[in-house]
Amino acid sequence: MKEKLLKLAKKHGTPLFIIDHDKIRENFRIFSKNLPNVQVYYAVKANSNQEIIRTLFDEGSSFDVASYNEFIQIYDQIRSFRKKDKDFFVWDKIIFSNTIKDRDTLKKIKKYKPLVTYDNVDELKKIKEYCPTAGLVLRLKVPDTGSQVEMSSKFGAEPGEAADLIQQAFGLGLNVEGLSFHVGSQCTNFDNYTSALHITSDIFNHSRKKGYKMNIIDIGGGFPVPYDNMVPRFEKLAKVIDSECKRLFPDDIELIAEPGRFMVATAAILISEVIGKARRDGKIFYHINDGVYHTFSGIVYDHWTPNFQTFKRGKKEVCAVVGPTCDSFDKVSVSEHLPGNLEIGDYLYTKNIGAYSTASTTKFNGFDGAKILHINK
Repeated sequence: MKEKLLKLAKKHGTPLFIIDHDKIRENFRIFSKNLPNVQVYYAVKANSNQEIIRTLFDEGSSFDVASYNEFIQIYDQIRSFRKKDKDFFVWDKIIFSNTIKDRDTLKKIKKYKPLVTYDNVDELKKIKEYCPTAGLVLRLKVPDTGSQVEMSSKFGAEPGEAADLIQQAFGLGLNVEGLSFHVGSQCTNFDNYTSALHITSDIFNHSRKKGYKMNIIDIGGGFPVPYDNMVPRFEKLAKVIDSECKRLFPDDIELIAEPGRFMVATAAILISEVIGKARRDGKIFYHINDGVYHTFSGIVYDHWTPNFQTFKRGKKEVCAVVGPTCDSFDKVSVSEHLPGNLEIGDYLYTKNIGAYSTASTTKFNGFDGAKILHINK
């Protein structure tokens, strides 16, 4: 593999972000095989590259979007469809999972009769005024302790408020089609899922008894990616989810999920180049041509821990790896065990960097982001 990566770096230049579409397809199929009763809605925010969307579209994925622009990225895939088929695709395969949507977005999507989430009464009133055609999913606040990125501090209605929010929606003439939750991104605490499913089932079954004909349970995202050997296996979690769903919910419900990281994290490798080397306070600093304002932005926004491997061997020592910008904040890592004999022009590579990386890159200091290379399309 190293020889192939070196050839690609020399041919295309660096920083080089390599996306392996075979791996994306493999991840999609692993998810579908282990949770066959769950419809996959890829969370576009994890990596919105249009080629990734195309690959997952061809695999039969549905999509979780957070904005009108993300919606249009999906809609572009179906522009050649007949109107009837377009309308069905939007209705059946897209969910706006962002619980807060601006008025302009709601106006634009009104004609599509979209599926949207909400978690408060003011959002309900806004939807009623600007997008009353929407089908609604109430997002619940659930435990997310121990997840890499916690969600409950910003999203989700308190379970005790759920009944009122459902009643208020129907009272406004809107249609609540189901319930959703998110246990936090990269969730390795499986108790979060079981707790969330119990909370959701109590509210769902109570609502049905009151005559509200909901039929969707959205179990969100958070499915763990094997960044290292300490991460519990997804297959084990899938058995827990499948068992609990069969036990807690009636047979006629539609189960959906919003995996993002799980689909793309392991599908990309970044090759960066050493552009400078200095010893500061006794420690080697390797300056590379990518950093936290670019492909390593997940360190800031996603609490992601970077990993580096080298093509050159040598005695290792604790080194710092820093980005190319003039901001001292641009430190990728200050404690990497790397060979001390790397020189300017040598390369580093980073695995499992497909999620929340290029998606949140910037052009700070005028530096361009990594060049994106697709393989196995």
